[in-house]
Amino acid sequence: MKVLFAVASWGLGHSTRDLVLIRALAGAGHEVTVLSSDRALDLLRGELNGSCNYLELRDIPKPMGRSAFTFYLKMSAAMPLVFWTFRHEHQVVRRLNRVHRFDRIISDSRYGVYLRDVPSYHLLHTLHQIIPGRPRALEKAVERVQQRIFSGARKVIVPDQEENGLAGDLCHRLSCFRRDQLEYIGILSSVRRMPLEPDVDYFVTVSGVEPQRSIFERKVLAQLPELPGRVVVTLGRPDLPHSVSDDGRVAVHSYMNRQMQEEMMNRARLVVSRSGYTTLMELAELGKRALLIPTVGQSEQEYLGAYHERKGTMHCVKLHRLSLAQDALAAEGYSGLGQFHSTEESVQRFLRLLEG
Repeated sequence: MKVLFAVASWGLGHSTRDLVLIRALAGAGHEVTVLSSDRALDLLRGELNGSCNYLELRDIPKPMGRSAFTFYLKMSAAMPLVFWTFRHEHQVVRRLNRVHRFDRIISDSRYGVYLRDVPSYHLLHTLHQIIPGRPRALEKAVERVQQRIFSGARKVIVPDQEENGLAGDLCHRLSCFRRDQLEYIGILSSVRRMPLEPDVDYFVTVSGVEPQRSIFERKVLAQLPELPGRVVVTLGRPDLPHSVSDDGRVAVHSYMNRQMQEEMMNRARLVVSRSGYTTLMELAELGKRALLIPTVGQSEQEYLGAYHERKGTMHCVKLHRLSLAQDALAAEGYSGLGQFHSTEESVQRFLRLLEG
């Protein structure tokens, strides 16, 4: 089959979770065209090399701010451009299809990437948007809008378990989606368990869109001297040549590819990271404990961090309150995420759905 696979470019989470699906499609002999932009597209090109075709198309704007208030103010002002982007995506995909004649279209959080006359699938876990203050009526209204947007898709693919899931209210206890619209396939992680001894005390992974990534980086680097033991940090800069400084106790990498990151997550006793959903799926795959630090203004990350803090599975702290040494020690006392079906099982469900 000819498959168009569109990937959102807010941070790197969507691209890393989609790697396993795109590799599986290419490995099964399908011709995959990847559509994305910015660092997400750079990562996918670097990992997949010549196994796919690539197209660059700008994503919706990323109006990040230094506080939650400025983020929501900027996001509200950007909504006309957001909806224009969805419409533009749809027009571009229609033109592409006249040339390539796709057999399947998969869209990870690119809302305008679908066609009614081509079997189309939306892949996402945010079926229910978390709005600050949790106004029930508004959240339900937004869910209803999303349900209508996705009505042109054959299925909405949810990367979580239907029972005992990881994402909480984001894709469970829904009000507007019909069950027959949804296909829960399980978690998707591009990292796997490896038979390695945990010889790194803390693995710190800095990520996010600017300026929040840089703010996180400065906070972490300033507090590293207080963190005991062997520490490895990756700054999440695939746009820079790889560099590393290592004084024998603390190693700081400008960037780690997925293979390096997989090894380091396996070797770490504790992971320090954002509370993005892709990261949580990786932690679930590996059975690792973590200290979660949500990106300011990203209500989904804030919700997921608070949700797992309440459940007692992961310790979560806001960046402005971070005391790296104290919070890392506290995080070691949490239970972890428990047992989940493996990514391998999820990928097989995905292939059966598309090829069936």
